[in-house]
Amino acid sequence: MTIAPVQAIPTDAASGQPEEGMALCLSGGGYRAMVFHVGMLWRLYETGLLNQIKRFSSVSGGSITAALLGLKWSRLRFLPAALGADFVPQVVDPIRALASETIDAESILGGLLSGRISDHVASAYNLHLFGGATLQDLPDRPRFVINATNVQSGVLWRFSKPYMWDYRVGQVAKPTLGLAQAVAASSAFPPVLSPFELRLNSSDFTPGTGTDLQRPPFTTRVILTDGGVYDNLGLETAWKRYQTILVSDAGGKTEAEEEPKSDWARHSYRVLNLLDSQVRALRKRQVIDSFVSGTRKGTYWGIRTDIKDYGLANALPCPHDRTMQLAAIPTRLKRLDDETQERLINWGYAVCDAALRAHVDPALQPMPAFPYPKREV
Repeated sequence: MTIAPVQAIPTDAASGQPEEGMALCLSGGGYRAMVFHVGMLWRLYETGLLNQIKRFSSVSGGSITAALLGLKWSRLRFLPAALGADFVPQVVDPIRALASETIDAESILGGLLSGRISDHVASAYNLHLFGGATLQDLPDRPRFVINATNVQSGVLWRFSKPYMWDYRVGQVAKPTLGLAQAVAASSAFPPVLSPFELRLNSSDFTPGTGTDLQRPPFTTRVILTDGGVYDNLGLETAWKRYQTILVSDAGGKTEAEEEPKSDWARHSYRVLNLLDSQVRALRKRQVIDSFVSGTRKGTYWGIRTDIKDYGLANALPCPHDRTMQLAAIPTRLKRLDDETQERLINWGYAVCDAALRAHVDPALQPMPAFPYPKREV
């Protein structure tokens, strides 16, 4: 018996059966994840599969990339010949420009001097990527779901164009919240960038849409943290809805440490990483077991994957020791140099290509080169 990687909640459909369609899950991992996911989106664009995805579900660093893709969706023609004319300038270039800026350290300093750290992060996202856009600037189709964790209710808080929702607290229809704020909440990884505070009125909520917490202060002062705290692969809002699931995992792994720090801040950070690593490993096994057993269609690829595991003789050359260097990049919003960015994009592109050809569409033609061939991985 295959164990599902997500838990049922009271509002799930009674049948529990997903509908036909494809969803893409984007994990967290700071700038490392943000840039890695650009590479896999590049390959999905080329194959024509990107335009077939019905839902994008993201957490943390993955939400930065997903939200920008959603904002730019109407400007993309989804033609391979147009890749350099629309996808690269609309999606790749802005993400790379943000990855060239350090915003976590400046936000921490700003938060110590005035306001919340997460508000400063949101301001940086708005400046560099979103330009005042709101959730209402996302497309109607496909659906983009940006996930955060509600610290009060202990469950997922979902941001999307039709509504933002916590099944215990209730639903706010057609929210006009800024995209930068939604992404800042989703990527408020603890302990330093968390929490994100969302101020609302109880009248904003549709009556009767929360199961047991639709009342103040749950409806007036919402305290959010990183979406990866609840669902570190961004699975829940996709897995329960669609039969075919693509999972792009740029999460790290906690390595052994001979002398772990004993002060409360760094010790807490170490413990949080251990918890995340263990939960991620469990969910990954459950996802892959579901693919192997046939209960779900799709595939998984990760930043820590060995490309040889896909068994393709014509996969792009990605030595595991080189890709593991990329996987070891710290989970931060700290500047990445051009070489590292291009290696990350190449790696996301190559491992996505291998996973798709091995498990989704064997008829896809292999690519002869990386997006940045001089860098490789």
